Amino acid sequence: MKIHEYQGKELFRKYGVPVPQGIAAMSVEEALAAIPKVQAESGSEVVVVKAQIHAGGRGKGGGVKVAKTRADAEAAVHKIFGMQLVTPQTGPEGKKVQRVLVEQGLPIEHEYYLGMLLDRASGRVTVMASAEGGMDIEEVAASHPEKIFKESVNPAIGWQDYQSRLLAKKLGITGKLAGELGKFLRALTRAYDELDCSLLEINPLVTTKDGRVLALDAKVNFDDNAMYRHPEVEALRDPSEEDPQEIEAKKYDLSYIALEGTIGCMVNGAGLAMSTMDIIKFYGGMPANFLDVGGGATAEKVTAAFKIITSDPAVKAIFVNIFGGIMKCDTIASGVITACKEVGLRVPLVVRLEGTNVELGKKMLAESGLNIIAASDMADGAQKAVAAAGGSK
Repeated sequence: MKIHEYQGKELFRKYGVPVPQGIAAMSVEEALAAIPKVQAESGSEVVVVKAQIHAGGRGKGGGVKVAKTRADAEAAVHKIFGMQLVTPQTGPEGKKVQRVLVEQGLPIEHEYYLGMLLDRASGRVTVMASAEGGMDIEEVAASHPEKIFKESVNPAIGWQDYQSRLLAKKLGITGKLAGELGKFLRALTRAYDELDCSLLEINPLVTTKDGRVLALDAKVNFDDNAMYRHPEVEALRDPSEEDPQEIEAKKYDLSYIALEGTIGCMVNGAGLAMSTMDIIKFYGGMPANFLDVGGGATAEKVTAAFKIITSDPAVKAIFVNIFGGIMKCDTIASGVITACKEVGLRVPLVVRLEGTNVELGKKMLAESGLNIIAASDMADGAQKAVAAAGGSK
């Protein structure tokens, strides 16, 4: 689960992580009213108007403007609010800006990168930092990996002060600022742990000319599986920033991720789902989604999954690839038949069934009267799906 920058900063404040003063606005009128308030509270005319979307690279797309006067700030609000913001992470279609953050300008001394995430190789949460802040960290990692410093959090004892001192030294931060960084990191690592985050990214983390360390940005993602423990965080979800199909999938506890291909996939089990996407690619096709209906899915879930796939206008063919262990093939067949009759079968449907009650499932599909292409195995199904979708690209 993702949240907006301003929401992340509100959570940071609760944990004592220093952030700039700012006001979030849901309309142009609210944003214009926020400008003089932020100027008065910060004691400076300089404000920053920032588009709030779930994507990075906003500055490159024109979604972040530094304004030195009230008139400049008002012009920035009118320009940014409602714009279709295109960044490297939104794709060419971009995202419409429906919220902005009006924030105080700061006397910045230096910009750094700071991130926290689970390093699956070590099995530990890892803090990453670099003096190359404000840049795409992927570019830094690719061209100068030695400029990214890492410290792992021991789950038995938590973040230690000596680790803050080590990072400060590597980043070239000394004196009072090193102490401020230590306080910052203690608060941030506690927030990551207690909020069940999957990612915390601050780019840039800044030091100021008046001796402060602040989070100038806040990218916060959470572990979906832990949200039952955090209803207050779940309430921060912005459905307008999420794929409608993914929202619908959550209602039925389906694992669904939209992709950019033309072959819809419905599979049971994450491993088989990934293998199905791989074999579609191998035979020259492009999967339109990852969709795992789970090992114990009901006919209702299968019907919902089928409707989600067919709602994607890019889908030219569907490949249902099921291995029935806990999941029975006749249950899948029943769901597919129900869904086809409810929504109408407008694209070719390839079905490969194997496992429990496979003969019954095949019989049900054969007698359904639907135009279903039967596949003998996984490779056969992938080839038929690619051909049905128009061949390899």
